Amino acid sequence: MGALIYDGNEVEFDDRLLAHLHVVIVQKLRRGESFSFSWRDPHGVGGGRSSLWLHPSIPLYFKFYGSKQPTINREWIQALTLSSNSSQGLVVTPEGEPAFAGQLATESSSAMRARA
Repeated sequence: MGALIYDGNEVEFDDRLLAHLHVVIVQKLRRGESFSFSWRDPHGVGGGRSSLWLHPSIPLYFKFYGSKQPTINREWIQALTLSSNSSQGLVVTPEGEPAFAGQLATESSSAMRARA
C-alpha cells in the first residue's frame, strides 16, 4: 500500500495503482490544470465514494511503501488520462477494465437528452 497526501488528507492506494495515478496526476499538474479526482472507498472506512479537487498550487505527496517501481501499463495510463480529461475528472478504475466506456455512455445519454 502507498499513500497520496494532499492538503492534510491522506488516502491509501495499492502501490501499483498509485504509480499509475502519479503519472496521470503529475502530467495534469505540470500543465497547470486543476481537476477532480474520485475513487471508491474501501468497506473498512465505510464504503461510498470520495473526491478531491486537485490544484497545482497545493503541495501533493506520493508515498510508496514498496521499494520496487512497478511496470507501467500504457493502456491503463491512457484510460486514466482520458478519464481525467472528462467532465467527471480522474476516476480510479481497475487495471484492464474499460470503465471509462460507461462514463462515455452516461455522458452521451445526457447530451442526447439535452438535445431532445
